Amino acid sequence: MLRSLADQVDDLDIQWLGGHRGIESSIVPGAGYELDRLWLRSLRTVDLSYHTVADPLRLVASVPQAAALLARFRPRAIFTTGGYVAVPVLTAAAAGRIPSLLWEGNRLAGRSVRATARMATAIAVTFEETCRSLPGRCFVTGTPIRPMSGIDRAEARARLALSAELPTLLVFGGSQAVRRLNDAVADALPKLLERANVVHLTGESSYAEALRRREALPLERRARYRPFPFLRDEMADALVAADLLIGRAGSSTLAEATAVGLPMVVVPYPHAAAHQVANALGLVAAGAAQLIADEDFDGPALLRASAILDDGPALAAMSAASRALGRPGAARATAELLLALAEHRPLASPERVERLAREAA
Repeated sequence: MLRSLADQVDDLDIQWLGGHRGIESSIVPGAGYELDRLWLRSLRTVDLSYHTVADPLRLVASVPQAAALLARFRPRAIFTTGGYVAVPVLTAAAAGRIPSLLWEGNRLAGRSVRATARMATAIAVTFEETCRSLPGRCFVTGTPIRPMSGIDRAEARARLALSAELPTLLVFGGSQAVRRLNDAVADALPKLLERANVVHLTGESSYAEALRRREALPLERRARYRPFPFLRDEMADALVAADLLIGRAGSSTLAEATAVGLPMVVVPYPHAAAHQVANALGLVAAGAAQLIADEDFDGPALLRASAILDDGPALAAMSAASRALGRPGAARATAELLLALAEHRPLASPERVERLAREAA
């Protein structure tokens, strides 16, 4: 979304606020932005401990801290993706009459989003059903993702050193390493490589093991297995090159897959209030995905799921259903709402937001 904002604003100035337990502490400074961190942590402590008492106190203390930071930054508008950081930030923004856009990517809105939705000036969501559960003015923008248009499939496969003669299976567990998916690949790999290239995002902790597994393969099969600890800019190539994605059902994963019309076999993360199960069910109902429960996913299940690669008509139907759900212009649609708030202009109509979201970036 930052790219969409920068395309429309010459003097764009971004300030980031995060918490003391989040991936932004490594990602944001690495991208060249200054990060201020509130005292709060994610309130996910399960066992009774010091943090059982300390975490709510940190949350309360973060409200005046957020207010002081907003007074210093004097932002024209605030964009938040929910989470516990949103609670003090939106509380302070409402008190300071700073316009805010709250974005929720899951079909089932999280606790912090439900708690703060009334304080936001406007709400953007990925799924239409989410709007019906939240108060206030709500827009279906989709999930902002990296640009996907203009990538040639053959060139993407060549950049990833994939055989053009075989279909390609992409196995991707999301932003975290997923032992369940990695174990299934390890068990099924020899048979998978009989029918397909396999691009496997392992996570850092499992990458060395995947390399050893690759070296143990027969020479003629070795080039078909392409493990990576993670992909950044090359992830767009991997999505365009793939014929089938097997992975979790996070909002960004589903958004990127549908933006390029990629069929999916989803293995939803079973915890966190079953958000991913709810996310996945819409794709399944539309015919864009198959669902396998986390506890049922193993090597044999992976092999059965990958058999769809041999059924051209079924794969094409899933691809068309996936593309029909895509909102590749979500970043532009969300940026338009945020800029309207910053400039105190009327917000776009839901129909215009929908049109922008559906257009390729």
